[in-house]
Amino acid sequence: MGKYVLSILVKNSSGVLSRVCGLFSRRGYNIDSLTVGRTEDPLVSRMTITLKGDEDILEQVKKQLNKLQEVITVINFTPDNSVYRELVLIKVRANCEDRAAINETVKIFRCKIIDLSSDTLTIELTGDESKVSALIKLMEEYGIEELVRTGVTALQRGDSTIKSSLENDEL
Repeated sequence: MGKYVLSILVKNSSGVLSRVCGLFSRRGYNIDSLTVGRTEDPLVSRMTITLKGDEDILEQVKKQLNKLQEVITVINFTPDNSVYRELVLIKVRANCEDRAAINETVKIFRCKIIDLSSDTLTIELTGDESKVSALIKLMEEYGIEELVRTGVTALQRGDSTIKSSLENDEL
């Protein structure tokens, strides 16, 4: 089973997210992560969906997505031609003795402490999935009070854009 990252341009209209998610659930496919946001064009949103499966599942999902009226284009990103990032916020227990060690870890990972209280620190990290997972594993030692991950978001490397890929398909 492979891991796939799909980037999908959709018309920014109500119900489109529900229809895309419904497509997955009706066929029994699981979404590992989903990020959605407007693009530089307020009439268009971009979804980044990660899923696990084989090539047949990937092709079936792409075909079904392309049948939806609101879907403009679907592209499968690969690690060699794209950049993946994820954001995580971690609230970790931090007594006076642990704060220095946590701060050193924060420096090594090039992340930030964005909030602190007398008993906790909140850390922000942006990176690839392995970097995020590594920090989480290290922070478990101190006691994670709360954690939220955005899920993967991605762009193609270099001059390529999802719109240029769309234009090339239309030629």
